[in-house]
Amino acid sequence: MIKWVARRYFSELAAAVPEHICRNNRAVYDTAGGTYSVRLWNETYAVDPKLETIVTSPGDFVPQEYFPVFLMYYLLHIEDNRPGTDWISEKDLPGGATFFRGPHLIPTALIANTFANNLQAFIDTCHALNGEPLQLADAAFKFEITPEIPVAILYWSGDEDFPAEAKMLFDRSMIDFMPLDIVFALAVEVCDRFRRLAEQ
Repeated sequence: MIKWVARRYFSELAAAVPEHICRNNRAVYDTAGGTYSVRLWNETYAVDPKLETIVTSPGDFVPQEYFPVFLMYYLLHIEDNRPGTDWISEKDLPGGATFFRGPHLIPTALIANTFANNLQAFIDTCHALNGEPLQLADAAFKFEITPEIPVAILYWSGDEDFPAEAKMLFDRSMIDFMPLDIVFALAVEVCDRFRRLAEQ
């Protein structure tokens, strides 16, 4: 069970119209239980706004602690969006060059350090996460976190002069609807999920 989410998000969800939250099948509302079921990046979450809980199914999957904040923001505030094919870095988001540093540095080093120079292990993990190959870097994959929100992970193997490197890209349309702290919450989960899956 996930407990850390600002209470205002649960209050806002409890007051919301279920038909709006569930538009375009982005969630399913259980009228009897008053709960929402939402699927994000291959995992299902049950959200109970009255009990202020988020439970994963199966219960042994636990996302990184910031991800539920992204989940709630997605349900409440992200409108329908048709992503394109124009990839940008976090520094290209308005204010991103200042925000994504220090404690908000996107931890793509987790990916680079996890796979080091094992390009095939990176590719295998991307397939396990339902990634779609892209013709970028030494290997790159697109991941559909939601139909509205894709991200891309680029990976370069290291050599005797340079260490392995990973980079995350975002669809340019995110400029219009996702605050930087929510982008960070998403990015941390993406990086950490690579590490967790590779360590299994």
